Amino acid sequence: MIWLIGCKGMLGSEIARQLEENKLPWIGTDREVDITNPQALEAFSKSVETDSYFPSNLSYKERKIKWIINCSAYTNVDKAEEDTELASKLNEDGPRNIAREARKIGARLIHISTDYVFNGEGNKPYTEEMEKDPLGVYGKTKAAGEDAICKEMNQYYIIRTAWLYGFDGRNFVYTMTKAMNSRESVKVVNDQFGTPTCAVDLANVILKLILKSDNAKSFFGKDSAPSYGIYHFTDSGQTSWFEFATEIYKFGRKTGRITNVCQVNPCTTQEFGAKVARPSYSVLSKEKIIKAMKIKIPSWQQSLEKFMKNERFNPL
Repeated sequence: MIWLIGCKGMLGSEIARQLEENKLPWIGTDREVDITNPQALEAFSKSVETDSYFPSNLSYKERKIKWIINCSAYTNVDKAEEDTELASKLNEDGPRNIAREARKIGARLIHISTDYVFNGEGNKPYTEEMEKDPLGVYGKTKAAGEDAICKEMNQYYIIRTAWLYGFDGRNFVYTMTKAMNSRESVKVVNDQFGTPTCAVDLANVILKLILKSDNAKSFFGKDSAPSYGIYHFTDSGQTSWFEFATEIYKFGRKTGRITNVCQVNPCTTQEFGAKVARPSYSVLSKEKIIKAMKIKIPSWQQSLEKFMKNERFNPL
């Protein structure tokens, strides 16, 4: 059984869809189970393994939670500066509680983290071993959440990602699509660099990680799986937010998602007036996960075009 925490969010809903497609046994929770409350997590995990929660035809082995995927987080970068207590509870205390529960019930944990654990002052892709130095409250609490997991258990995979967008929820692609359909011009920063990541691609890698870990011999020819620890995953390549927006407009016009003529104009972060400092360069190296999982990662342009062509594309 796979317990998906944060199942209604942008990434969580995509993972849920792929779990269903692959016919993997799973149960999802969102805000109804408070991750900041250890007793709530314990009560839920116990209920999953009782006959009262699932149909009686499921055996104990089938009901037993073997994996926990944590997609829950406080993600509002600007608001976190004012709402520090809640950000800390959700991004540090929550992961600590989840890790403790996972260790207690013998489950493996997959936790989603962020490029914001780095200060963005570098000029080459960040590897997993590089020192963390977050700029703001959001990054600091996410970094603290990583540390909490590492202290609580050994059987974990922390996956750092960046510039995430998907079919469910607010994201940069949907925001730009709506703006470009209603304005004569949009202004986008051209001095922040990273890599866009489609939630479909990240969810796919997470499922592959579970399948390859549970069936290590058939996938790797030996009784071993990717080593526990921290991994980076985004789509391949790198770009600026301005170039990202330019591609959104190009593919939007090509696919008919954008029918309005709109000028995409570059500006600096200072000109844009961002409230909170963000990493100016947060490209993540994917060499470790490519080698460990033997995967090929699509370019961010390929994934963006595929995303905008998909019938599920629906800006809110």
